[in-house]
Amino acid sequence: MSRRFVSQLAHQESVDQIFLASEKQLRPNRNGNLYLQLDLSDRSGSIGARMWNASEADYRSFENGDYVRVEGSTQLFQGTIQLIASAIRKAPEAEVNPDDFMILGSKEIDKLVVQLSTMLRKMRDPHLVNLAECFLVDDEFMRKFSRAPAGVKNHHAYVGGLIEHVVKLMELVSNVAPLYPGINADLLLIGAFLHDMGKIDELTYERDFAYSDEGQLIGHLVIAIGILEKKLREVERLSGEPVPGELALRLRHMIVSHHGQYEYGSPKLPMTLEAVALHYLDNLDAKLHSFDQLMRDDPNVESSWTTYNHSLGRKLFKGAGKARAGS
Repeated sequence: MSRRFVSQLAHQESVDQIFLASEKQLRPNRNGNLYLQLDLSDRSGSIGARMWNASEADYRSFENGDYVRVEGSTQLFQGTIQLIASAIRKAPEAEVNPDDFMILGSKEIDKLVVQLSTMLRKMRDPHLVNLAECFLVDDEFMRKFSRAPAGVKNHHAYVGGLIEHVVKLMELVSNVAPLYPGINADLLLIGAFLHDMGKIDELTYERDFAYSDEGQLIGHLVIAIGILEKKLREVERLSGEPVPGELALRLRHMIVSHHGQYEYGSPKLPMTLEAVALHYLDNLDAKLHSFDQLMRDDPNVESSWTTYNHSLGRKLFKGAGKARAGS
């Protein structure tokens, strides 16, 4: 039987396959009986899971970051698919297919690093080129930046997801900025590079994805501003000339406002052309990536429509040609 990925699971499906475990908790219900709650993930996303009438032994049988074989069934609860497990056991490494969990290999990530560096080094503003170079030659920063996911559960939630998202976003910037003469193209490009850099320390991602203590307490926007301030001082020390005050201010504003709305965690609304462009292009790439992944992973290979997706509240139309190609 072929694997069913998390994004493919629907209501009342039987499940017997391997996932990556994280966020496990042993909790009492209202009657005092213990149940196990955890997140299960694969390359397509994650799903919440519960095992009723669990024991301390069940809880101790695996750790966060372990691959586990789960038997159970799915159910729809408050509009979200969850998995009710009847059995969970740690999976032997021999049973694990790495391709089920890794979207990008090391060679693909290396290519993305080259693309990123090439685009940044083509900028014309010498101050921004110097700033970009301070990041590119920082081996520890680039190691983290090239491995980090862009999120824990949403778009690009896999190793290398952050740099893949950033490179796509920078390509969008390179195509859109020339259409609007009022936009500072170099500023928008480096803003695309740095907007989510706080995620390198907001998240943990050696195996399972979770929020670090720093991520829980202050979040990636504040972390990013801290990193930027250090690099701005480094530019001045190495070049003998600071990044101009307004240019640095505009870059800070792009980072703190890129979520676009207060309700999405943005402390400021975008108030410059570059900040407005960054917000919408960032959202465009995130949304298109999520929709594209849903269509690629859809189990309905003989249908021109995807299965209903509860998080999106809709089906997606693949077209008759796509259905024939997948069948």
